[in-house]
Formats: sequence, structure tokens, C-alpha cells
Amino acid sequence: MLDIGAADGRLSKQLDPAAEYISLDYPATAIELYHTRPLVFADACAMPFANASIDAVACFEVLEHVTRPDALLEEVARVLVPGGVAEFTMPFFYPIHDAPHDYQRWTRHGWSRGLARVGLAVESIEPRGHSLHAAGVTACLGMAGPLQKAGLLKAVLGIPVLLVAIPMVNLAAWVASQLWPSWDAMSIGYRVLVRKPDA
Repeated sequence: MLDIGAADGRLSKQLDPAAEYISLDYPATAIELYHTRPLVFADACAMPFANASIDAVACFEVLEHVTRPDALLEEVARVLVPGGVAEFTMPFFYPIHDAPHDYQRWTRHGWSRGLARVGLAVESIEPRGHSLHAAGVTACLGMAGPLQKAGLLKAVLGIPVLLVAIPMVNLAAWVASQLWPSWDAMSIGYRVLVRKPDA
């Protein structure tokens, strides 16, 4: 199991103990951002693994930070064994994060195009969260985000407002999501499961 962008390696705790877990991260990200040491320091667009040598790949919340995401997909297709699986996640309705290294958001159609180009067969592309959850998260972040750079007075006045507004928005989004159908054109992100076709 190869974990691309492994950060602190928390995925390893969810695997069968018999699975061989390989954590991979970019040196600057692992050391400077997460203060961790993965098993492999590498660029995910040029991984030091043999062709058809990995059974499964996880790549969670990484592709939005990669300048050449198609190259990363090509590498995943290269290292997977025939019949191997990969799971990806990427945010969709979500603010810029880890700036300046936040480059793209993909729709369902963008995922399908990119994966078909490298020969990976899509098993599922699932929106993450109800569309009203996405609206609620967007509203909460839209309120809280500006206070990060606000002056002391605005922060002091704004924080009590947030302490009331954020729970109310979240509660309203949750209640509404129980009553209203979801709209999969508006999601917090996507979870994508693919398989490399057998040779």
C-alpha cells in the first residue's frame, strides 16, 4: 500500500497489520509543514518504484497541490500492478489552503478525463457530503476566514459573533440536509476509486 502525501502516516493505523505500508511525501511538505519523516522522500510525479510493483495507492488531498497532476496520475498508473486499485480525494468547494501551492479543483468530468487519459478505469466518483453541507461549510469559512487577518478590534468583536453563527449555520445545514435532496454538482469534494485494467 503506497500512501502518496502521507503526512503523519495516520492511514497506516487503518490497514490490516499484514499489509506493507509505504509512506511517501515531498521533502518540503513532510519536513516543513508536517514535521514528519516518511519512508520515502520523493516527487510523486517521478516516483522511485518499478513498473507494476504496487498493489494499492492512496492519494488523499494531494492533487490540488501538484503543478502537474496528470503526471502524478501517469505515475500511479505506471506503478500499479494490473488489477491494482487507487483511491483519491480532492476538495471541490473549499478555500485556498497551503498557499501558494493550491492550484486546482476538479469536477466529476475533470476526474473522468484525467483518469481515462492514463488508462485507469473509474469504479466510482462520489461527491463527499450533501450539497447543503457544502453551502454550510462555505458560509462558515467565509465568516471565519477574514478574521485571520483582521485587526485586534475586529477579531475581538467578531469572535463572539462566530461562536453563535457557526453552530447555527452548521445546525441549519444539517437539518435541511435531512429534509432536502442533495445536488451532486455542489460537494465539499470527491472520493474517486479506480482500478488498473488487467493486462
